[in-house]
Amino acid sequence: MTEKTLDFCDPIDSRQFMIAIKKLADDIGYGSDRSTFLGSGIEYIQSRAYEIGDPIKSIDWKVTGRTGKFHVKEYEAPKQMPIYLLIDTSASMTVSSIKVSKYHSAVRIAGGIALAALERISPVGVMGAGGRELFVKPSLSKYRIFQWLLKLRSYRLDEPTRIGSRFSELMPILKSRSLLVLISDLHDSSAMPALKLAAQKHDCVVIKLTDPAEKEINSAGFVKVREAESSSVGITKKRNKISDFKFVSEELKRSGIDFLELPTEEPISHKLRQFFKSRTLLSRGTR
Repeated sequence: MTEKTLDFCDPIDSRQFMIAIKKLADDIGYGSDRSTFLGSGIEYIQSRAYEIGDPIKSIDWKVTGRTGKFHVKEYEAPKQMPIYLLIDTSASMTVSSIKVSKYHSAVRIAGGIALAALERISPVGVMGAGGRELFVKPSLSKYRIFQWLLKLRSYRLDEPTRIGSRFSELMPILKSRSLLVLISDLHDSSAMPALKLAAQKHDCVVIKLTDPAEKEINSAGFVKVREAESSSVGITKKRNKISDFKFVSEELKRSGIDFLELPTEEPISHKLRQFFKSRTLLSRGTR
């Protein structure tokens, strides 16, 4: 049986789509410096004598104890750290209560981040976190970026979520520390364990997309739901959205993973810019 794909429910043509991606990239990169997408600055270089103005948190207590004089650790963000965008292309991402779906938002966000990263000389690769086979090795080619962006404008309504297995496939391939950015609605129980494992060796970021209807479901009581990828129907207990957000956020934070939740009904460029800018400022504070 031939797999049936659908195009974006998007009124703009391919050219306008690319213009929108470029604008998002400009918005993300506006006011940030060259190190924004080069990692969180945790590559240790050396320790040196403390100087007035150095952050207290950067003190190297082992060297300080051994020498009797305060020393601080110096870090450097890896130059040209590879960036891998893991994009959830599963069916749950395509279900939407408004015009703009999570899938739609994910592709635009991935494109914006990719182009903004290329401006900062960071090679970008992509991997689909759904059922389709999509893997592009990191490169500095805008042409390759545009190729997979246009390919992602088509989607399937029966595609499964495979975040955990995609991370398992990716980990052995990575030869050096990389920045891994997952863009998903996190409707996969294997996602959290996979992310925690990946964060032990790599710099990880999670951008979680939410649809307005999901906020209504996350309240007290029970609800009848249809699973987007299998079409199975069942009854599930509704959960408090604040508790869920705190749980996910705190679990990821404990593993050193930066987390941003983006509702699809709200503007995203400002939040993305502030998010990546704060990562840069945080990395400087730990040096």
